Amino acid sequence: MKFYVLISLLIIFGIQARANDTLRFLSEAEFINIVRSYHPVAKQANLMVERAIAELLASRAGFDPQLFMSTDRKTFDGTNYYNYNNLELRIPTWYGIEVKAGLENDLGDNKNPESTTGKSSYLGVSVPLAKNLLMDKRRAVLMQSRIFRDLSKAERLLIINDLLIDSYASYWEWVKYFEVYKILDEVATDNEIRFNLVKMAFRQGDRPAMDTTEALAQLQSFQLARNDAWLSFVNAGFELSNFLWLANDVPYNLSDVVAPDSSWKYVKTGDIPMPVLDDLLTLARSSHPKLQSFDYKLQILDIERRLRFQNILPSLNVNYNILNSGYNVFADATAGFYRNNYKFGIDFGVPLRLSQGRGEYRSAKIKIQETNLDLAQTRVVIDNKVRYYFNELTTLQSQVRIAEGNLSNFRRLFTGENMLYRAGESSLFMLNMREIKLLESLKKVVELKTSFFKSYQSLQWAAGQLK
Repeated sequence: MKFYVLISLLIIFGIQARANDTLRFLSEAEFINIVRSYHPVAKQANLMVERAIAELLASRAGFDPQLFMSTDRKTFDGTNYYNYNNLELRIPTWYGIEVKAGLENDLGDNKNPESTTGKSSYLGVSVPLAKNLLMDKRRAVLMQSRIFRDLSKAERLLIINDLLIDSYASYWEWVKYFEVYKILDEVATDNEIRFNLVKMAFRQGDRPAMDTTEALAQLQSFQLARNDAWLSFVNAGFELSNFLWLANDVPYNLSDVVAPDSSWKYVKTGDIPMPVLDDLLTLARSSHPKLQSFDYKLQILDIERRLRFQNILPSLNVNYNILNSGYNVFADATAGFYRNNYKFGIDFGVPLRLSQGRGEYRSAKIKIQETNLDLAQTRVVIDNKVRYYFNELTTLQSQVRIAEGNLSNFRRLFTGENMLYRAGESSLFMLNMREIKLLESLKKVVELKTSFFKSYQSLQWAAGQLK
């Protein structure tokens, strides 16, 4: 299977040698596979997820243990004022509690009287009892980073969904113009043969001179239409090339020997099972990446609201340290805890008006309300898009069936008129009119059928299912 995929890609990009200018065919599945694999927008979407994962890793730094060492020494005029050394380990925990342990050595003639002389050790804990007890900036950043990772995955799906629908639309436009060109080329070739036959019949006296003018005018009309169709096909190829890239991030210009695969023409649109509207609506409401991204954004904003609420609370922190002489803090730790070898403190503070806290908390709640309104509007838009493309698809399926029947009738009329013309019972004018109607019917079938396949993918896009 991998071998055939590789061969297909080689053919698509013209890496294999061209033999007798034979057309190479590009199917819808091969084209979409190339877009998914190599298009820069698809790669950027993948990098966006990788960046979110990297930012999540960085956010965990707030809970990394930290080791600090400080030394401070002063000697002046032969006097050792102080020689202070401190090695400290700090371990932050989830609920705002911070544990720390350290070793101190303080010597000198003029050292700080608050410090302990000689070697000492300590083990302490700092506990917030009001502000930052249930939420603080470190926890908020980590929680939001986790949600950002999931949000980036949803946004990646949304980007791929939009990229693929543009790709499908460009592909089917390219297919349509190619088929129209083929039809006009065949008709122009047939009319050139007919014109030459009419000229011969005129020279032999079997046809009036007016018929040669009639045949030439018809031929020239089809030649002009063929040239226009070729131009549209080539320009559609340029549009399609916007989605074609090589593996090394080099853009690929579609070769003139690459043509659309024609297997789609043999697919009966009436045999394609149609999706159920209610099922599609349910699927879109539950898994559309746009709606999922709103859910993640609301979770992020709720964390922001909880964090802002902490600024309304008073600050109340309790600090306790077990102290001991020497570098073994646990020696006689129980006695030290209950008697005299400890350091204890309480910090308390509260803004009297709480202006900043109340303002930021109110702003956070308003952001949530705004996002909920956007979410409600987006749900309605997505539902209506699904209904729109569902109705379009079902209508196109019916129109294709009618157009194919109409084509069969015009083909029979043209065949009959051609027989009458050859028998001398009809005019070239009537034959040309029949041919024009047949041509219009052929083009209509191509336009409707390619629109049907494009609409089928548009319905999947509206439900957010192109991945």
